[in-house]
Amino acid sequence: MTENSTYLDIARRVISIEAHALTQLGDSLGEEFDRAVEIMLSATGRVIISGMGKSGHIARKIAATLASTGTPAHFVHPAEASHGDLGMMAQGDVTLVLSNSGETPELADVIAYTRRFSIPLIGVASRANSTLIKQSDVGLILPRAEEACGTGVVPTSSTTMTLALGDALAVAMMEHRRFTPENFRDFHPGGKLGAQLSRVNDLMHTGDALPLVTIESPMSEAITQLGRKGFGVVGVTDARGQLQGIITNGDISRHIDGLGTLVAKDVMTREPVTIEPGALAEKAVGIMNERKITCLLVAHPETPKTIVGLLHIHDCLRVGLS
Repeated sequence: MTENSTYLDIARRVISIEAHALTQLGDSLGEEFDRAVEIMLSATGRVIISGMGKSGHIARKIAATLASTGTPAHFVHPAEASHGDLGMMAQGDVTLVLSNSGETPELADVIAYTRRFSIPLIGVASRANSTLIKQSDVGLILPRAEEACGTGVVPTSSTTMTLALGDALAVAMMEHRRFTPENFRDFHPGGKLGAQLSRVNDLMHTGDALPLVTIESPMSEAITQLGRKGFGVVGVTDARGQLQGIITNGDISRHIDGLGTLVAKDVMTREPVTIEPGALAEKAVGIMNERKITCLLVAHPETPKTIVGLLHIHDCLRVGLS
């Protein structure tokens, strides 16, 4: 830190250096990247990722990203590999080994094992003539980029590039496999992310829970449904069960005079907004917030006047959507 620099100056310098390193990485990629993706896609087993020290931390993150995006993967610690964990690797697997220098001694047994049992090896290092790259079936070379530490000895830009390279591999395979948000949700059922990827049909009420009356039902029946089902809304259908409108507490208030002589079709609001069961619950929340309503009737995607469910804002709040 120089006499006139501030912590903010340092932060901006570090980010600028690392951003430039990522640009260098993008510019340096070539056909070897395509080969690496093809080898990983062809694996009948898992992608085994290994690295030591800072590279090991990056390897764990890459393994987690691959596993959550449809590519079975796990991390093998190179030091533990020499004491039995080599048994976690098998024919049909592909290995992705990370080492900035390409000469990390703890990786020797992992590399030798892949060669002995013909397990494809993808090496990531900054030196094209390193042992790791020479032994690899495919070598991904990190460009010679300035480390952001100022001394050139602390892994900063190099680890950022390796992390980004792992993300690039994962996304390339995702897009090849047409990996969807629904697939992603299967691996992330909990937490805020799981909530954001919830579908309407995961949360909606169905069957006897639905508050429905027919267009000729007396308003006394509609009011009973409002109170019994507790959603603050009643769907109104015709004799064939097709949606014609809804009745809310607001509709009742506007027709309070002579309400006892009216039937549902006299009070209902026509053409209510609905949503399909396969829509993201987050989309439903957006509609409810925009229209200042608390419920949405859920319509069959092929027959949009057939009601199959009801979604209340409280159902969305319960799973963390707002």
